[in-house]
Amino acid sequence: MDNASSSPNMGVDYVVTFDAGSAKDKAEAANQFEKLITTLDGVGMRTEVRDGPDEKLLVFVQIRSAQKLIGEVYRSRVKDWLHGVRPAAPDTETQRSLDKEPLTEAERLRIIHAMLTLPSSEGGAGITPGKGDWSLVEGIFPLHDHEFNKEWMKRWSTTWTLGPEELGSIRDMFGEKVAFYFAFLQSYFSFLLVAACFGAASYVLLPQYSLTFAVVNCLWSVVFIEHWKRQEVDLAVQWNVRNVSQLQSKRARFQPEAEKEDPVTGEIVKVFPAWKRLVRQALQIPFALGASGILSALYAVVFGIEIMISEVYTGPFKFLLAFTPTVILTVMVPLITGTLSLIATKLTDFENYENESSYDAAMTQKVFVFNFICSYVPLFLTAFVYVPFGSVIIPHIDILGLMAQPEDRKLDTKATFEINPDRLRGQVIYFTVTAQAVNLAMETIVPYFKRMAFKKAKEFHNRRNGKKSLYTNDAPKERSFLERVRNEAELDTYNVTDDLREMCMQFGYLCLFSPVWPFAAVSFLITNWIELRSDAAKICIEMRRPIPDRADSIGPWLNNLGFLTWMGSITSAALVYLFSTPTAGQQTPSVITGILGSIIFSEHIYFIAQLVVRIILSKLDSPGLIKERQERYLIRHRYLQESMGVDEETETHEIGGARARTTHEGNEDFWSTQQGPTGSIDAGKEIIKNSKKEQ
Repeated sequence: MDNASSSPNMGVDYVVTFDAGSAKDKAEAANQFEKLITTLDGVGMRTEVRDGPDEKLLVFVQIRSAQKLIGEVYRSRVKDWLHGVRPAAPDTETQRSLDKEPLTEAERLRIIHAMLTLPSSEGGAGITPGKGDWSLVEGIFPLHDHEFNKEWMKRWSTTWTLGPEELGSIRDMFGEKVAFYFAFLQSYFSFLLVAACFGAASYVLLPQYSLTFAVVNCLWSVVFIEHWKRQEVDLAVQWNVRNVSQLQSKRARFQPEAEKEDPVTGEIVKVFPAWKRLVRQALQIPFALGASGILSALYAVVFGIEIMISEVYTGPFKFLLAFTPTVILTVMVPLITGTLSLIATKLTDFENYENESSYDAAMTQKVFVFNFICSYVPLFLTAFVYVPFGSVIIPHIDILGLMAQPEDRKLDTKATFEINPDRLRGQVIYFTVTAQAVNLAMETIVPYFKRMAFKKAKEFHNRRNGKKSLYTNDAPKERSFLERVRNEAELDTYNVTDDLREMCMQFGYLCLFSPVWPFAAVSFLITNWIELRSDAAKICIEMRRPIPDRADSIGPWLNNLGFLTWMGSITSAALVYLFSTPTAGQQTPSVITGILGSIIFSEHIYFIAQLVVRIILSKLDSPGLIKERQERYLIRHRYLQESMGVDEETETHEIGGARARTTHEGNEDFWSTQQGPTGSIDAGKEIIKNSKKEQ
């Protein structure tokens, strides 16, 4: 372990923020704080306390014994081997094991975080920030390594791609979960180079809504997903986290209801009945349907208002009224999605999952439903309602006749309406260019200026009230360090799921609607080149350092990407049918029949293409799979040597040597006729020679 005096972070492993100002009274704050320090001491942690911002206390935590940390690391690696995460067992001598595979910063922080948060039944402190007995514990976070951060951003400013070495350094510093995100983003960016080149060529050479482009785009998405699945396996093997998602400790917030004997180990374990969780999970169905209905109804109403104002209404104040849909969505969508997200969190807590991966997967699927509707429903309404059926539906919107001009009312005529064929293309351009730029700014630039504004406002407030400094008790040698820690304590917590969600939704635009505007891939290529670097800057500057969690994939987002790929094959076929062939004169039933026929045909083509790509990729070797086979071979080879008692260093193979006596008593006459292999050779040759003479 690093010496505390030489460490830029004073040897601090974690900082626990304790919000004393949120307590009902000082007695409650003092009691819970005493319990916190006592609990930390009980699991082998040293603590130091300093004053923090906004009536908070900063509890600095360091593991007390280096030997205890080494022991925990070794036990963790042995546990990985026993559960099949590692192909080979670590060396039986602890220090030699660490010499062969040095302890990384991420592994060290992960082990210590487990000691702080695992339930007491598994040897941890059981600290759950903001929950239960720890309602005043706001958070637990490690401190940034600013030297690494500066070097990281400097390297990224001069490089175009992320190689294995760069991904390895991210993994060693921030953990496999963050490293998998950057590996996915790099792989996606590489595939976007192909999609962007073909999209730009199609935009120039092929007609709009080209069948050729739709087929190639669908094939591209299938190849990318299948390739990434193999790359996930490669990285998991290289990083020794293969199947680590199956090795999960119980959540500290898990609430068991019974105890039973484990049929495998015979131990008494605390469990939650599976049937009861299944009943609770069934509540996801009405929740998903309700959330989908509410958000879809909102977008449908706003869509109708937008069409009515922009394409039918010709009265006064049209310019101002055109902002009505935007105002409604700006106000209502955050309000509704915020409420639904809160309900989703409560529902996922109610489902009472045993481990974090199951909890995150359940929460991710609920979040995906919200984002799918908010991202794609406006485009679906335009493509599959407005265009094919707009001439039938839109005239009925003007139920009060408010859209007609005064002279039309005198003649008792209705307002005329014509479908705008460029509306869908304009929307796709907005979502793939304008919205991406806005999201990038909201993600990186706005938080920085917001934080600076709050900081200046707080300084102004303190000067106005005559407060020169809030931290007069800081030791001079600690002042700069504590100032940095207080700044980090006020940062938001980084959640890699948010970035994965953003990339998943972007991939969906490419799969579902790029036939409308093939240039979308070019926009995403530029955006993602910036995204790779802005996400690194966001982690280093705008967010607390993430907990280095382990993962063997990007989790449930991979299934969501597969769903969007399948959905894209259907949507592309329907778009090509609707927009590349004239449907204006067709009856509504024939239009619907044509759409369904194209969907069924394209879906079968999708599954065939997916099967072919999987078979082809399965025939190709990859570094990770080769390494896995090598390790298995070495294990089998070593086992055979040990089990058969072969000692290659001492065994001799002297043909003329004495024959080993392995015969049973009573057969000695038979086995002593020919002495050694030389005697057997001479006897055999004599028999052969005599047989030749007889012939």
